[in-house]
Amino acid sequence: MPNHKTMSQAEPSRPAYPLSLSVFFPCYNEQENVEPLTRKTAAVLKDLVADWEIIIVNDGSRDRTGAIADSLAAENPRIRAVHHQTNKGYGMALRSGFAAAAKQYVFYTDGDAQFDVAELPKLLDRVGSADIVSGYRQNRQDSLPRKINGACWSWLVQRLLRFRCRDVDSAFKLYRREIFDRIELKSTGALIDAEVLGRAAQLGYRIETVPVRHLPRKAGAQTGAKLRVILRAFRELLKLRRDILSSPPGR
Repeated sequence: MPNHKTMSQAEPSRPAYPLSLSVFFPCYNEQENVEPLTRKTAAVLKDLVADWEIIIVNDGSRDRTGAIADSLAAENPRIRAVHHQTNKGYGMALRSGFAAAAKQYVFYTDGDAQFDVAELPKLLDRVGSADIVSGYRQNRQDSLPRKINGACWSWLVQRLLRFRCRDVDSAFKLYRREIFDRIELKSTGALIDAEVLGRAAQLGYRIETVPVRHLPRKAGAQTGAKLRVILRAFRELLKLRRDILSSPPGR
């Protein structure tokens, strides 16, 4: 059982940022990563904002991810666990996180801990000039084919969906929460990041990017690079383009 004294619930005397923040992690079979990531995030947040919450989205994991998430939630009332009984895919995990977020801003990063949550202030510094702030991966810690595929995909979706955002699929993004009250998300898989950005840009929301570190995966296994996942994303992209561009622009 977790030690109730190890995760501080204390409020900062002078929070660095005068806003409220929801943070969530989509997790699939991340039993080695979910607890250290959650504890580090809680330690970072208590020095940044007074009003925060952490949401762990367990996407039908077959390991102990769900049990660990529940244990962390029992330890700290600022932490919640959302469970999918079966694996529904990355897009649905993000949609569940966005739907569960209750604060003024919502930030997400993947449960694989390949980003440093201590770099969150880089995104928060931009809230005065942007509605969405995306961290693009410096020195991306993936294989060369994966990096090439990612760059090509990012180039393609930006042109088809008519928005600008370096490193579209980077899992280190901050959003104004109201965006998700105004858009209806339909993607269930790899297209989810592009869909949010495309729909938000169509409504006139401002997107900025900042460089962040990308870390090697220490535990677990990557998902999402299978051929069937890629082919489904291309089919979704063409449908999504028609849907977004047929919507009236502006806020």
